[in-house]
Amino acid sequence: MKEEKFMVTADVIIERNERKELLLIKRRYEPFRGMWALPGGCLETGKESVEETAVRELEEETGLVTTVEELELVGVYSKPGRDPRGHYITMAYHARSYSGRLKFGDDAEDTKFFPYSSLPELAFDHEEIINDWRRK
Repeated sequence: MKEEKFMVTADVIIERNERKELLLIKRRYEPFRGMWALPGGCLETGKESVEETAVRELEEETGLVTTVEELELVGVYSKPGRDPRGHYITMAYHARSYSGRLKFGDDAEDTKFFPYSSLPELAFDHEEIINDWRRK
């Protein structure tokens, strides 16, 4: 029996202007290179919690800083096939507050706030995550 790759990830929703704009990153690497996505990434196994992953990845990809205490769970996303690299399970969070200067780095080749009325096509199942958060 072939063992499938299993990963745990965290994604973060950052909004400004009272839910009128959403922060996205432009992916630097495959899969979905060049597409827009929520900031996030993989848990460093044995080193951090999923919440700490969300905080770290947000800062690495966008320059923005939040804390574990400011994270609100949006949902858990675990459907097989949601990521072409293997079975990825994501905890998605909304950061209630954040600070810092917006910049791009690490796995992002750009960062930008988009109006909700004109979001680009998104990588992975990030549209579903955003829609779930907007319904809350």
